[in-house]
Amino acid sequence: MILVDSSVWIDYFNGRLTPQTRFVRGRLGDEKFGTGDLILTEVLQGFRTEAAFEQARSFLLSFEAFELAGVANTLAAAQNYRRLRAKGVTVRKTIDVLIATFCITGGYTLLHSDRDFDTMRDHLGLLTLDA
Repeated sequence: MILVDSSVWIDYFNGRLTPQTRFVRGRLGDEKFGTGDLILTEVLQGFRTEAAFEQARSFLLSFEAFELAGVANTLAAAQNYRRLRAKGVTVRKTIDVLIATFCITGGYTLLHSDRDFDTMRDHLGLLTLDA
C-alpha cells in the first residue's frame, strides 16, 4: 500500500506534471493507493467550486481511507516530533509528523513531494517512494 500525501494530490488536481503525479497517473488501477483523513482535509479544502470539490472527493474516496489522527498515532507522533527536536530538526507541520508516524507504525510507503518527509525518512525510518 502506498499512502499518497496531499503534496502530490494537490499537484495532481492542479495538472502539474511532477515525477510523483506521473507515477500516480501511470499506476492508477495497478497500484494500491491509500489516503487519510488529514490528507483529505488538506486537499479538499482548496477547491473553490462545489462541483470540483465533489469530483475530487469521489475520486479520493475510491481509495482506502485511513484515520490518521487517532489517540495512539497522535501520542506516537508527539514522541517522534520530540525525537526530531532532540536532534535539532524542526518539522514545519504537525500534520506531516502524524502522516509519517502512521506510515512508520503501519509499514506503509509514502509518496510525497515535501522535504519534511525526507528528514523523517532519514531520522525515523519512514519508507518513501522515489518516483
